[in-house]
Amino acid sequence: MCEYTEYSEGTLSVASESFDIGKRADAFLAEKTGLTRSAAARLIENGSVLLFGKAITKNYRLKEGDVLEVELPEPEAAEALPQDIPLDIIYEDSDIIVINKPKGMVVHPAAGNPDGTLVNALLYHCKDSLSGIGGVVRPGIVHRIDKDTGGLLVVAKNDAAHLYLADQIKEHKVERIYYAIALGNFKEDSGTVNAPIGRHPTDRKKMAVIRSGEGRSREAVTHWYAEERVGRFTLIRCELETGRTHQIRVHMASLGHPLLGDTVYGGDGTAFESKHKRLIQGQCLFAAELRLTHPASKERMVFTAPFPEYFDKLLQELRKELN
Repeated sequence: MCEYTEYSEGTLSVASESFDIGKRADAFLAEKTGLTRSAAARLIENGSVLLFGKAITKNYRLKEGDVLEVELPEPEAAEALPQDIPLDIIYEDSDIIVINKPKGMVVHPAAGNPDGTLVNALLYHCKDSLSGIGGVVRPGIVHRIDKDTGGLLVVAKNDAAHLYLADQIKEHKVERIYYAIALGNFKEDSGTVNAPIGRHPTDRKKMAVIRSGEGRSREAVTHWYAEERVGRFTLIRCELETGRTHQIRVHMASLGHPLLGDTVYGGDGTAFESKHKRLIQGQCLFAAELRLTHPASKERMVFTAPFPEYFDKLLQELRKELN
């Protein structure tokens, strides 16, 4: 019997055994996962099946010890339902709504988070006034923020606004500015990380810098600025050119400066005392500023949000410790 493990990120790890040697990859996956053979073949053709970090072909023949990593598409979810959940609304008109999303809130329903999301709250607040381009699960959603990252994001209230904002993001005309507390003291005052990001080759729950030839990845560019050095930590401002999953967290970790509190990418070491741990709620990262052109008026708009209470208190304690 083949061993496989399901991950929350929608991936399967499928290991072959001695009696699987010589089987075609599409037939093997269909047999072991319950997919149809045509569905397995489509996943392979789409580059969603990796062997040691590299895509395979559907007629690849299994060897003993092969472990295929299968990135499954998100299942079709039921229509999201309105829920009376408070929203921190920074701005709203008939075309857009800008929300300050709290840390811990998921943007839209998905496996493991069927409700209680930002979309559920938006459906209650906006009623039928949301773009339909994202479908019944992601109405109005133009871009996303990680569950454990708080801050600003813009939501489209009609299809025209959605398309206009999506084009702006694609052309890097929407400026997204984050603040983070990183471990260590940066040698330079500013810099740019231009390093492609893809799924980690061995830990499918993580992302990583993936250079050409090492696996699938997409361009990722982060500009960073050291705003304040606080002893063993640095308050940094990050401006994104691209919006890859975990981009700032991965890029800062690649520089040797993981974000404070980021247990996934190495920011949970012993570099800070337990008295600070009570204030740390996951990675110390906040989307503080959003700059965009309004889809109807074409006015350039700037939205800002203050640091959340935990972030501000943590900074104050670190400053006191330094003094």
